[in-house]
Amino acid sequence: MEKEYHEGILAGEHLAASCVGTAEGTSAEDNTATESKRIVRYQDSDGNIHYGVIEGETIFQLANEFAEIAAGTCSYEGTEVALGDAKILIPVEPSKVVNFGWTFAGHAKETGGTANLKEPFLFLKPQSALIADKETICLPPIDLTNKVELEGEVALVIGKSGRNIPEEEALSYVFGYTVFNDVTARDLTKTDPQFTRGKGFDTFGPIGPWVVTGIDPTHLRIVTTLNGKVVQDGNTSEMSLSIPFLISWVSKIMTLEPGDVLALGSPSGTCPMKSGDVVTVEVENIGKLTNYVK
Repeated sequence: MEKEYHEGILAGEHLAASCVGTAEGTSAEDNTATESKRIVRYQDSDGNIHYGVIEGETIFQLANEFAEIAAGTCSYEGTEVALGDAKILIPVEPSKVVNFGWTFAGHAKETGGTANLKEPFLFLKPQSALIADKETICLPPIDLTNKVELEGEVALVIGKSGRNIPEEEALSYVFGYTVFNDVTARDLTKTDPQFTRGKGFDTFGPIGPWVVTGIDPTHLRIVTTLNGKVVQDGNTSEMSLSIPFLISWVSKIMTLEPGDVLALGSPSGTCPMKSGDVVTVEVENIGKLTNYVK
């Protein structure tokens, strides 16, 4: 250990516990019983990119890449940065962004779909769609789409590689949870046979501001505001399919890798955005994700 923080989570033997979410042998129960930690990816004043653990208003820099942090082998580098002085980046760099659609009955109904009690609607977003907290959602030209809507969601981040994951072990593959806005060109998803175009524009995937470990994902309130007005107010307890089921189901289709993002679907209340708007998605026990629309 290069440095100890005498009051915080990074003191001596507690460091590894501050990063562990999916180490080998970790059970699903362990993942929701440990103390919650906020893991952030940020850029310092010299332009260098790091991961860190947030305590209060301070970031404690970690000397590791994401896969090592998720495996519980992280170490404190000895550098502290004020949270307000760091540029917050997208929290992970996923190999893929997996989205589950129509997992909330209300949202399925308002967009012309049906909540399926057997399996979800599945689509992918490109990594190029991802933007960080406080960054700008750029509306495409009007000749491409004229109805861009918000969708506030909870997303999980995978911590270890897995395929054909048993449902009863699924939560042990989760590193933590973050906030997601599944920005959607609604006119295109209603006319195209699949969702790639309507969901895949650059900046259509706000995510962050950090990943929170050690929380129970089954009763998280999701509140989305547009220019300060509440437009969505839902809870993960309303999902038609369980989170372990979703992880297990999609792992039968594709291998899940550390850092992959699985967005769990939106509650009802999705609505259009226009240039000049400010949209904030707040998820209980995780934080707020705010983006500007241009």
